[in-house]
Amino acid sequence: MPTAIVTGASRGLGLALGRALAARGWNLVVDARGGAALAAAWVGTPGVTAVQGNLADVAHRRALVAAAGPRIDLLVNNASLLGPSPQPALADYPLDELRRVYEVNVVAPLALVQTALPRLAPGARIVNVTSDAAVEPYEGWGGYGSSKAALEQLSAILAAEHPELRVYTVDPGDMRTQMHQEAFPGEDISDRPPPEESVPGLVELIEGDLPSGRYRVRELAGVRA
Repeated sequence: MPTAIVTGASRGLGLALGRALAARGWNLVVDARGGAALAAAWVGTPGVTAVQGNLADVAHRRALVAAAGPRIDLLVNNASLLGPSPQPALADYPLDELRRVYEVNVVAPLALVQTALPRLAPGARIVNVTSDAAVEPYEGWGGYGSSKAALEQLSAILAAEHPELRVYTVDPGDMRTQMHQEAFPGEDISDRPPPEESVPGLVELIEGDLPSGRYRVRELAGVRA
């Protein structure tokens, strides 16, 4: 059975994708910062190893890779940090908070890839979850959006440097998640689709044969527009 690491898997897209992969026979190593939520999400699920921790910590990244074993077929960098809520304009953005956002959204995913590289199988997939805020200049999204733009460029260069791998950046679209609610405090986001609607496109990318690149999951076949 193939083996995957999925970060940020206690809720939202990470949980929905992880459950879909587990149902398809994948062995999983999943993580989240909150240990209780992570354990509750995956209790009793066969083939899943849950490792609580912060991706900014070197020891935690090493523990994830060690738990995955000698061969890793998929690495999904899904864990992200939104930053302050409500999100401030760049003129007022606290720089310490901006450094935290970049540490979690840019440095940690690359560091996890670096740690996992010796164990990535030929043709293994790296999926870095991004956002339309990486390419659209939305007011108030300067911290999160620029961090995702940096992640996208890192991914593109990583793909050029490792043609033996498939490196994807994936925009899952708007979703009804806790992070999305935090981005719009006090607003009703019930019209956003649940993260499960983004999962079929992600699975197609993971198990298909598309080249490295940037994708929007709802433009992939089998996903409702």
